[in-house]
Order: sequence, then C-alpha cells, then structure tokens
Amino acid sequence: MPSLSEGPSGGAKTFWLLLGRLPKVTRCKSGTTSGRYRSNGYTPNLPNQAHPSPDRIPLQSPPFIPGGFMDIELARTFLEITRCGSLAAAAEKLHVTQTAITARVKNLESQLGSTLFIRNRAGARLTADGEAFVTYANQLLQTWEAAKRDLPLPDGYRNVLHIGGEVSLCNPLMLGWAQALREHIPGHALRTEVREGEYLLRQLELGVLDAALVFQPQYWPGLQVEQVLEEKLILVQLVSKPDPYVYIDWGPGFRQQHDTALPDKARAALSFNLGPLALQYILENGGAGYFRTRVVQSYLDSGVMQRVPKAPEFSFPTYLVYSRARDSAVLQQALELLRGVVKAESDWSQRWDPLI
Repeated sequence: MPSLSEGPSGGAKTFWLLLGRLPKVTRCKSGTTSGRYRSNGYTPNLPNQAHPSPDRIPLQSPPFIPGGFMDIELARTFLEITRCGSLAAAAEKLHVTQTAITARVKNLESQLGSTLFIRNRAGARLTADGEAFVTYANQLLQTWEAAKRDLPLPDGYRNVLHIGGEVSLCNPLMLGWAQALREHIPGHALRTEVREGEYLLRQLELGVLDAALVFQPQYWPGLQVEQVLEEKLILVQLVSKPDPYVYIDWGPGFRQQHDTALPDKARAALSFNLGPLALQYILENGGAGYFRTRVVQSYLDSGVMQRVPKAPEFSFPTYLVYSRARDSAVLQQALELLRGVVKAESDWSQRWDPLI
C-alpha cells in the first residue's frame, strides 16, 4: 500500500516508506548501537542487521511508540490480553503458552519503558499507560494488515488507489466513482471500503485510505475537506399509507436538530440507522421519514411518495476528505472523476436488486 506519490517498491522497503522514514542507526559514544531515542529523532536498535526484517516495523513519533523496533505480534498479544482480561485467556486464544505471553508482555513493557498491565489473580487490568497504548497498538495492526493486503502489487499495476465512503453513499455515488476510476485510471488497482464515517476518517489519518466520502468530516491537521454535494433531508410519506413515523438516524448533528425541532417524534417506536434500509421498509410497509432529496425525488415525481407539508428541513451535505500528504497527480485525477460523477448523478433511488 505505497503512497500514490511514490513508485512501486518491494516488500519491507515499501512498508518503511509507508510509515514515513527508513531506519537510521545512531552510534553512542561507546560505539555501540543505541536502542534509545534521542532529542533529534528516534533510533531503532539494529545490531548486525543491514535491513529490517519484513515482520518488524520501525516506530516513530506518535501515533507510533518511541524506541527501535517492535514485533507486530507484541501489539497483537497486547490487544488480545486487553480483550480477554487475562494472560491465561489470551494464551488460549492465541494458541501459545502462558509463559510465551508473559515473555511478550515483558518485552513490550521493556521497549516502552512502561508498565502496561496490573496483574493479579483476577486477571490483567490496564494501567494508564496501557490504556494510552491501545490506540497505538490498533493503528500498528491496521497499517500492517493494510500493507499485507496490498503487497505485492497485482501484476501489471503500478500502484493502488484506496477510496472509502459511508454506507448510504455506496450506491450510486461510490459505484459510479469506482466505474470511472477503472475506466480512466486502468494502471492502478482499486480498493474500496464502505464503513461508518468516523472509521473512514481514522483510516485517512493513518494513511490507509487516499480519499473518502463522509457526511460529517473532522478538520484534523493534514486533511483536506471539500464539500462536493449539498442536499437536504426532507420529510416524506408513502401516499397509500402515510403512518407510522419512522425515525432515521442520520448522525449526531441530525439527531440534535431533529429532536429540538420535533420533540414529539424523538421517541419513535420504529427507527433505523441506515437510510436505504428505512426507505425499503417504508416503500413496502408504509410510513414517513426523513430522506435525502436525491434519493426520494423519483418517488415524489411518480406520486408514490409525497412531502409532508410544513415539516422542517435539515441541511445534509456530502464531503470529500483526503490527506494532503498523499496528494499526487493521480489522486487529483481521481477526485476530478468523482466531481464528474456527482454532477452526472441525479437519481439516487436505485435499489440493490441483482435480478433487474
């Protein structure tokens, strides 16, 4: 999963570039290799080793831990103990001995210079340092797993484009974007991921994704945010059966505005957190709910649905977010293709039906 601004490279070197730097060994005054980090940068411990092993990654300043190398299995073991609540349970889950688990914990704590767990007969409880390391350990594993998915590159491809989008945007916007990318940028493999917005933004920050479409962006350093679509959430009802009211959860911003404007509808008996599923339910069973204008316009035009008069409307734009650090000519071409798809698509009422 190399950056789009870099050419293809193999195995371990690509992963080093992915994490931002190649290893640099600093000599202590005694002439030995130091595994400690200094004020001018982090220096891994690489005794008698000219190149990094492919199953070990360099750790840099946050979000990565300081100090030399850390075996991925140490992070995996740490997270498993956190989930299981004890070293014995983690050993059983990972199919290793408890002695091996204990050794891994000691190794990890030694590298970090921190105590991560308080161990007693009841199990293992995270210390404050342990709780802080959970985020870093998850990031390490996610980045490593992404690299293993993408490398080596498929035969005949120069690089990989990684795009993501929220579930409600997968059809037709993400689908149309994927089709345009395959047609106009055939030299790049394509990886798409459909998840919730918060997860996608975190993947962008980690460098796992090149660009993502979300409803509620976060303005973090290094992320470029662009509004690509302005829509409204409007209240519509099935003409043949306008009841009951169906609460569709469009996120915290919508919930706050909706519950303030319509407090009597804030505790609906039926609710969905996925717009396409709610729309399908209302079309088949009746009811009313808030939907994006492009999604319901064809049903309004055909007379199947109608707008509820004097109902409040809510702004609901779509944003494109990408990392400025991963910007390149290819990425800009991909973003321009997306803008063309946005302009071309007017009817978003399609349903997933493989028989049509």
